[in-house]
Amino acid sequence: MNTPTHLIMGAALFSRAGDRGRTWGAIAGSFAPDLSLYLMASVALAMGIPAGRVFGELYYSAAWQQVFAVDNSFVLWALAFAMAWWSGRGWAIAFTGAALVHLAFDFPLHSHDARAHFWPLTDWKFISPISYWEGEGGRLVGMLELALVVVLGAILLVRHSDWRARAGFVAIGAAQLAPAILWPLLL
Repeated sequence: MNTPTHLIMGAALFSRAGDRGRTWGAIAGSFAPDLSLYLMASVALAMGIPAGRVFGELYYSAAWQQVFAVDNSFVLWALAFAMAWWSGRGWAIAFTGAALVHLAFDFPLHSHDARAHFWPLTDWKFISPISYWEGEGGRLVGMLELALVVVLGAILLVRHSDWRARAGFVAIGAAQLAPAILWPLLL
């Protein structure tokens, strides 16, 4: 799934009105499994490496895949969630829970770009027949993602009365919805 959808889902599942720590924990946890990709791709692009090489070669390199195995590991996130639950800290439960939800939705929707979700136990990757971004499956998943963002975004706007939280959720939703609105107009 696309990162903004993960953010909206994590916030919808784990945020609480009036609890900024828990809300920020949910958003940060939803982003955490994608953080390394954004950092490594940004640095590579800033170094002048062409995007085709970054996403066609470096992304699939053993070094990058090893980093992805760590931050996309159900095993490591489940251990972190258990520690957060034990601690009783709402922000930590939201952070680790949102990361696990992120992984649960990525697992069945990555094909050739799959991650080793059970590292360090195994380097095995589930190569899904459905990609969240390619082919007919990608179009269907994209439409479902848009609907999910709209519905969960509306729930978040009702749940949170603080204008800053609402503005943040609208911005995240816009990041997901903008390509679906702009590309048909430009093409």
